[in-house]
Amino acid sequence: MLRLTAAGARAIVDVSYARHFLDFQGSAIPRAMQKLVVTRLSPNFREAVTLRRDCPVPLPGDGDLLVRNRFVGINASDINYSAGRYDPSVKPPFDIGFEGIGEVVALGLSASAKYSVGQAVAYMAPGSFAEYTVVPASIATPVPSVKPEYLTLLVSGTTAYISLKELGELSEGKKVLVTAAAGGTGQFAVQLSKIAKCHVIGTCSSDEKLAFLKSIGCDRPINYKAEPVATVLKREYPEGVDVVYESVGGAMFDLAVDALAIKGRLMVIGFISGYQSPTGLSPVKAGALPVKLLRKSARLQGFFLNHYLSKYQAAMEHLLELHSRGELVCEVDLGHLAPEGRFIGLDSIFRAVDYMYTGKNVGKLVVEIPHSASSKL
Repeated sequence: MLRLTAAGARAIVDVSYARHFLDFQGSAIPRAMQKLVVTRLSPNFREAVTLRRDCPVPLPGDGDLLVRNRFVGINASDINYSAGRYDPSVKPPFDIGFEGIGEVVALGLSASAKYSVGQAVAYMAPGSFAEYTVVPASIATPVPSVKPEYLTLLVSGTTAYISLKELGELSEGKKVLVTAAAGGTGQFAVQLSKIAKCHVIGTCSSDEKLAFLKSIGCDRPINYKAEPVATVLKREYPEGVDVVYESVGGAMFDLAVDALAIKGRLMVIGFISGYQSPTGLSPVKAGALPVKLLRKSARLQGFFLNHYLSKYQAAMEHLLELHSRGELVCEVDLGHLAPEGRFIGLDSIFRAVDYMYTGKNVGKLVVEIPHSASSKL
């Protein structure tokens, strides 16, 4: 029986990596790469994050994949992460970025049982704002090709699907209010509610977003800059709404509480209106909240995707199937209408985060990570 020391086993795995490096169209993996690193805690992304240009390309472990990122997703919570709000014990410097899609360019021996070099994969894991990211094979999702539409499902799609399935209790004829409905996550809350045969109301901030919401089946899109949302709801839905998918916070949260029907359910997915503040919160009228919920036998519940990871893989598979059948639109915003053009390259992530907080994106904000001129991948 052959026994290997840890060092010996590592050497064999490293030889395996070297073979994989050279096998994929003869393109060698560079020694150095660029990535974004949080170097100080702040909700101001530009102040918190630094683009480092000479970082070693990480080696995957036995059960890992090394993914060359082609597209990465921008999330409102990127600035919560850069502010250290999710895990106060983590101190700078640390990597940032929640999700990516790209090709496998190297992998460990155990990971090679299910994956191969050149395969397209999507993943939700820390550190995606980099040219290369090591991803545990156990959490990667194989996808048919490297296209940004699949990236929209990783955080945004699964958040909408799992939250509505676990908390929404959707059924035919229920009235569902989706705030920030034309955003990365809102677009899926609208469509999944329509698939459940609900009547969907969606708030947005422009006529362009209004048109998009109509195109994905929203029954009553409301441009809150042209129509007061509270007025529309009181006039057109005097009995209230059954489910609220709420991600804005502040005044919109207060409005949503008041709009609940008897036995209504309000799901807090986020509160983006406060993320840029020092506390991360925007004020709400919480003093009367208990009595408002009591009078309507209403329910208020938060949803954080990390607490539902046991449901994640099944959700991804279902969403991919819906998209493949043409039943789910995955709207991508690559910055075509941004003042300085498309978001291309890691340095454009700063612009993309700024753009998100102007509220102008339609669909999921995505940044393209182009290949270097010498790469054949």
